[in-house]
Amino acid sequence: MSATEAVFRSQRFILGPRVEELEEKIAEYCGCRYGVGVSSGTDGLLVSLMNAGVKSGDMVITTSYTFFATVGVIMRLGALPVFVDIDRETYNMDPDKLEELLGSMDEEKRAKVKAVLPVHLYGQCADMEKIIETTRIYNLTVVEDAAQAIGAEYRFSDGLIKRAGSMGDYGCFSFYPTKNLGAFGEGGMVVTDNEYICNMLKILRNHGDVGRYSHSYIGGNFRLDALQAAILLVKLKYLDDWTERRNKNANTYRELFKDAGIQDISLPFEKEHRHIYHQFVIRVKDRRDELKRFLIDNGIGCEVYYPIPLHMQECFKNSMSYNRDDFPVSVEASESTLALPIYPELSMDQLRYVVDTINKFKETN
Repeated sequence: MSATEAVFRSQRFILGPRVEELEEKIAEYCGCRYGVGVSSGTDGLLVSLMNAGVKSGDMVITTSYTFFATVGVIMRLGALPVFVDIDRETYNMDPDKLEELLGSMDEEKRAKVKAVLPVHLYGQCADMEKIIETTRIYNLTVVEDAAQAIGAEYRFSDGLIKRAGSMGDYGCFSFYPTKNLGAFGEGGMVVTDNEYICNMLKILRNHGDVGRYSHSYIGGNFRLDALQAAILLVKLKYLDDWTERRNKNANTYRELFKDAGIQDISLPFEKEHRHIYHQFVIRVKDRRDELKRFLIDNGIGCEVYYPIPLHMQECFKNSMSYNRDDFPVSVEASESTLALPIYPELSMDQLRYVVDTINKFKETN
């Protein structure tokens, strides 16, 4: 409350010193030189692609199993999303399929590909070493959709550990209230190690204004509110503690599921160095939707994320020529996954109740 009252007294509500302080601290937290506060994670993706020169007729490679914004921003620029399937265990971009796709294109088609947009889904980094190796061959921009992965870490084969958002040319974060670091409304951040990119993003987020009413570029209104920055500066102090508690909850789930001997349910696969568990997503062999209803009826909040992969969405049917089975791993994930509560304040009794309720469903169905 004191942080928000200070903003009210200052009467400086858009950008300003609090946004600048947050930019510095988020950049430092992610292991980057620069941060640019924006109005949402979606706008972070959009302004990054704009600055990367993505335009009508271009192509951007990403995955179909993700939140709508990942592909929506590509379409808004008149570009075409090109999908590769996901890794079955992590739900992130399959780097082998990325390599295969680019290698199968003729030169004319490949020249239209301007960027690759991997998503660090559910709090775990995509396999960035292989992705970056492939994109360097074809000189492609890498925009990390790290909306769900602030603080997640990836270990390279040489032992180097880097955080989500710091491995590509752009790293985009969301501060939507449900995120691990959530604002009291909308907000986002783009991090980068490139000073020129940072300066351009700051111009583009403010209508392309390079001076008072002097516009050298066509940008947009992607500015971050000072009020959200002030709140996030307070909450950032607690982020690592919250992440530790999420990981503790994930480990407790694993022990409880093991002790219960529940069959036909797969727990999240920890492949990379630090999973921050934005979501704890289980894979249910059958009757996923029935289990979801049973949990909700018993007072347990749960959710099916992305039940319709993006290549199957109604709004894209006239602009994409994909069939349902073109990305079978994405379709399988959409039909079998279920997110259980994982927030930091969960008690042991609550965690045990979740597993006991799942066990009860399995025993009676």
